[in-house]
Amino acid sequence: MEKSEEEVDIEQISFGAESFAENPEPRCPCLLLLDTSASMSGDPINELNSGLTAFKEELATDSLAMKRVEVAIITFGPVEVKKTFHAASEFTPPHLSTTGNTPMGQAILEGIDLVGERKGEYRSNGIAFYRPWIFMITDGSPTDAWQSAAAAIKEGEKSKAFAFFAVGVKGADMETLGKISVREPLKLQGLKFRELFLWLSNSMKSVSRSVPGEVLALPPPSGWAEL
Repeated sequence: MEKSEEEVDIEQISFGAESFAENPEPRCPCLLLLDTSASMSGDPINELNSGLTAFKEELATDSLAMKRVEVAIITFGPVEVKKTFHAASEFTPPHLSTTGNTPMGQAILEGIDLVGERKGEYRSNGIAFYRPWIFMITDGSPTDAWQSAAAAIKEGEKSKAFAFFAVGVKGADMETLGKISVREPLKLQGLKFRELFLWLSNSMKSVSRSVPGEVLALPPPSGWAEL
């Protein structure tokens, strides 16, 4: 028998509440905004997929991180929510393919909304959480309006609603990324996606072992970024 829209919504809400009851650990949300436009075809997208696998494997070495870190993925080219927030223990890296242009502004705004929604779910279920990370990787320049996204990032950083990081792959418009991100964007060395994601997973593990609100000294992005 087909369920009504109302019944499906109630079931989804109940499932979320049940998962928080089973795992009341503080959450450390990490949203990946990944450029899958046509220019990422070939070796870049292959290395990005390998990097995502390494990210999951490295997180899996830390039992506390598996309970606390949550991962979501939004791709752009076009914008698509590939993974909503799930605990790292339930995260399965998707196999990404390339198409389209680079609607970066839309992806950022949708990502900020997704993070806000998840924070609301934490609050309504009495779950403590760390400052969310939004981590964007791109090899191009926005093909849509990005000024509203830049303003939203600036406001979110000022209010400590999230921390936004931008990484440019070869060909990325670093000047525009510098206008979008409050933090200085980093440029990837070659196609060292695996090294980047190992750094990200180790950073997430460090955050998950800390006290929410504590200021941490993250490991330097050596080995993958052009410093």
